[in-house]
Amino acid sequence: MLFPPTALERAMQIRDVLVRAMNKEYSWLRAAEILGVTARGLRRMRQRMEQFGYQGLVDRRRGRPSPRRTPVPELERILELYRERYSGFNARHFFQTVKREHAVTLSYTCVKQLLQSAGLIQKRRSRGRHRRKRERKPRFGQMLHLDGSRHGWLALVPEERQTLIQVVDDATSRLLYAQLWPGETTQAVMTAMREVVREHGIPESFYTDRAGWAFDTPKAGGKVSKTNLTQVGEALARLGVEHIPSYSPQARGRSERMNRTLQDRLVNELRVARATTLEAANDYMRERYLLTHNEEFAKQPADSESAFVELGDVDLDEIFFEQAVRTVGKDNTVGLDGVLLQIEKQVGRRTCAGLAVQVRRHLDGGHTVRRGTQLLGAYDCDGCPRPLKARTPTHQDAAGPTQATRVDSRVHPAIGSYGSSPAPGRARVPASARLRLPTAGTLPSRVASKV
Repeated sequence: MLFPPTALERAMQIRDVLVRAMNKEYSWLRAAEILGVTARGLRRMRQRMEQFGYQGLVDRRRGRPSPRRTPVPELERILELYRERYSGFNARHFFQTVKREHAVTLSYTCVKQLLQSAGLIQKRRSRGRHRRKRERKPRFGQMLHLDGSRHGWLALVPEERQTLIQVVDDATSRLLYAQLWPGETTQAVMTAMREVVREHGIPESFYTDRAGWAFDTPKAGGKVSKTNLTQVGEALARLGVEHIPSYSPQARGRSERMNRTLQDRLVNELRVARATTLEAANDYMRERYLLTHNEEFAKQPADSESAFVELGDVDLDEIFFEQAVRTVGKDNTVGLDGVLLQIEKQVGRRTCAGLAVQVRRHLDGGHTVRRGTQLLGAYDCDGCPRPLKARTPTHQDAAGPTQATRVDSRVHPAIGSYGSSPAPGRARVPASARLRLPTAGTLPSRVASKV
């Protein structure tokens, strides 16, 4: 019987060790340690050598098929799936997909070695461990990473590049939002923030890079300005959310790794799903990908209490918008980025010409014009007027003659608001005087009856 050279070489090594142990050069325990076997296994080797000679030391299992070997048709099916449908997937992504979609029962190591031996994926040099890393935040919603990645996400449309806006939670690595946009604009970023707030609540902080939409950096490479806020910074300030800047790619490692993972997985899944438009890709991510991604990568937070705060009755349209100050023209119009807005005649005012107003562009493309708390007009994306929301009536809107306001004699004038002393018996109070009303119950009721 012919044996492979490796089996014969191993048998020679065993024989040399056994002969030296018989010659008392070292103990039998030392011989077993050298061969990497137990004392019982060494005794069996010695008995086989005494019974069969040198050939008794050769491993008899060599050349026999393993009883646990995988059937050849199953291996061919896995290779065909990769070549015909999942070409370009990495080993782990392919293993997770075929295990979920095609009931493959082999282990990850077996599938990876099969693909490598077939030349379908390359063997990669293992990366060193990350020696130092920032600990995760303990609570869900305590810090959210927001980042944009410009890439060829639609493999079936190779001539186009899109931007993926993604929001990931620091404590759990959950992907809370992922949508494709034509570019990394203020509208795209605010839409991502609005959707996260609407779905989960108000987080403690957002962690972003120092892009133009995020921060104003007076000196290139320097510290960001904490007073001159961008449109996104003002929206987060209105919401009461801390905005944390990142000063290096290594500092936002979690979002950078998420971008690499998405570039490796999402591109292939969108290709398999035959997505060729932004709408189709975004629908696939909302309905399929986010769920499966979080099932694979999401972790449990150290603290089970959520850091998200309930939104309550907050109107997000009054939080997330772009705003610019404009002066109303003589024809009662203002413009914003080429959209002309005609202000209608306001009650109690002959004209609005010359007023400084705030022009807001909302996330749906519509516009509103305000002066303080007064809403002067609402418009669609093309500048056509929209009907204003119904205003809650006040006592000033009541029909009929204006009723005299009941004056409480407990009212005392503010210091310095009067001029010379009035004539005895007649208290003259200027119309512009500011009055102070003491807390109810601080004066006897009989004083209130005196005028």
